[in-house]
Amino acid sequence: MIRSDLAVKLVLICFAGVILNVTGSVLAQKFDLPIFLDTIGTAFIAALCGYVPGITVGFLTNVIGSGFNIDEMYFGLVNIIVAVMSDFFYKDGYYEKFSKVLMTIPATALMTGLFGTLIEELLKQMNAFQTFVAVGEHFLRNFSGEVADKGLAILIAFFMLKLISPELKKNFRLIGNMQAPLTPEMRAAINKRSRFISSLRTKMIATLMSITLLLAIFISAISYKIYQESAIRDRIRIADGIITMVVNKIDPKRVDEFIELGHQAEGYNEVERELYAIRALNSDVQFIYVYKIMEDGCHVVFDLDTADVEASEPGEVEEFEEAFEKNLPDLFAGRPIAPIISDDTFGHLLTIYKPVYDSTGHCTCYAGIDFSMDEVYDHNRMFISRVISIFSSVVVLIFALGLWFVENNIILPVKTMEWCARNFAYDSEEARARNIQHIRDLDIKTNDEIENLYSAFLKTTSDSMNYFENLKRSKIQLAVMDELAHKDALTGLKNKAAYNEDTAKFEVEISQGSAEFAIIMIDVNFLKRVNDTYGHERGNEYLINAGKLACSVFGEDKVYRIGGDEFVVVLADKELASCEELVTSMRNMIKKVQADSTLQPWEKVSAAIGVAYFDELHDKTAEDVFKRADADMYNNKLAMKATRKD
Repeated sequence: MIRSDLAVKLVLICFAGVILNVTGSVLAQKFDLPIFLDTIGTAFIAALCGYVPGITVGFLTNVIGSGFNIDEMYFGLVNIIVAVMSDFFYKDGYYEKFSKVLMTIPATALMTGLFGTLIEELLKQMNAFQTFVAVGEHFLRNFSGEVADKGLAILIAFFMLKLISPELKKNFRLIGNMQAPLTPEMRAAINKRSRFISSLRTKMIATLMSITLLLAIFISAISYKIYQESAIRDRIRIADGIITMVVNKIDPKRVDEFIELGHQAEGYNEVERELYAIRALNSDVQFIYVYKIMEDGCHVVFDLDTADVEASEPGEVEEFEEAFEKNLPDLFAGRPIAPIISDDTFGHLLTIYKPVYDSTGHCTCYAGIDFSMDEVYDHNRMFISRVISIFSSVVVLIFALGLWFVENNIILPVKTMEWCARNFAYDSEEARARNIQHIRDLDIKTNDEIENLYSAFLKTTSDSMNYFENLKRSKIQLAVMDELAHKDALTGLKNKAAYNEDTAKFEVEISQGSAEFAIIMIDVNFLKRVNDTYGHERGNEYLINAGKLACSVFGEDKVYRIGGDEFVVVLADKELASCEELVTSMRNMIKKVQADSTLQPWEKVSAAIGVAYFDELHDKTAEDVFKRADADMYNNKLAMKATRKD
């Protein structure tokens, strides 16, 4: 569906182009110029707006021109060729420079001259066709005239285009587009990706072309058939009138006498002269004869000579021609027969036999007339040539309009949506937003299912990206919450929940008999003393420093704070071999900070350490190992004399 504003623009543009063409044609006739100047508007509009408005202008120009001269209608295809070639050359940049536009003139004149010659030859009577050499000379004459005519039209269009701003030209070129202009990147990608065989464009063009051609062939065939039947009926009516005149000249009572005596019979020659006079009334009457039909053949009563064929004498017997075989029963019975059309040694003939009855109703003979059908067939050929000439321009116009509609309303919107979907990037939020904007910038406005599809595509894509962003934020929030749930708020180390989850895997390994791990229990000494003496803030610093000390030895990912002053270290796999060494290092570090006089009391971390290795003979769960480590730590605390007294 074309929007009203677009329809108005197209009508005005086409009207302006037709005015240019008609004005040029009128001026050429008024000044008796040897050129037509009826394609200025066609070339100008095609270059300015595209091939569809140009073709429309060319077609309408010839339709209007046919009101003054019917022959103009037959040359609509020539005007359309100018439109197609002007659009092609403009898009290829030939209208940018004067030197380049000159190159388009011979090519355009060659095509228009060729088709003009072909149309003129088709419109001639068949017997007026020329030899190949004569046709070649005809084409050369047309070509020289077309160079002047189309060359002047193209140059005028070129200079008119120079008066129009580039921005206005761009806007005119966009007339008919049902969406926003494509970016150079998108247009190049779409054109590059199209595969000839499997593309939607190829399939729809092939379908449109097939339908258009079939419609043209069907209408042409029907028109030809109707015209041919009408022409034959006219010939039969004329021939019937002539044969009736012949019948009226024959005396049925004297037929046998004329057969026997011929020219010797009284009045025979007078009747024969009257028959010659009747034949002279119409040049298409080839033969007039009167036969008495009998079993042995056609007995000649009258037979008129022609310039090429010597007539049979009265009384001679002619054999039945093959074309009359099926009519013999009716002829023997004296009944009328239908007209016969034949093509034999005498050419295309319409033969009519009319019985001559006596007063009793008995058929005494048949009057026959052979009417030439050559003129009918020549007129038929002329008719179909004219139909083809007219239909060629109509077919091109219909195909161009159909292609224009399909391109702008279906193919281009679908291909641009497909390109956007195929090239959608998910790399970053910025890339996703940019791709959504690309889809939104298409701005498809076809006012039909394609626009509905585009709207649904845009909404689905936008909703999907919103869902994606919400999901991403939810995952981040879940990750943060999970991290908070598994992290100790004071020290930033993993907490008891994290410890339980991480050691749960050991239960599976224990059941499978493949468990190898150690648990190190670290219990901070004198936390209450620090809290009571220096305050809880210093007590918190004391715990933080204890965690840092453990992390510096075992690594942050191995250390857990599972209670107020309790830390746990879990070692497995390759770290297990260095467990004793690490524990020793931890104890040495504690001694070192205890001996450092430069440190504040809350910086001098003291802790008891206990270690337990998994023992498959005694341990059934990780908790069993933990309890043995805790017991070992308590023994260490007793040894350090750091147990609480309160």
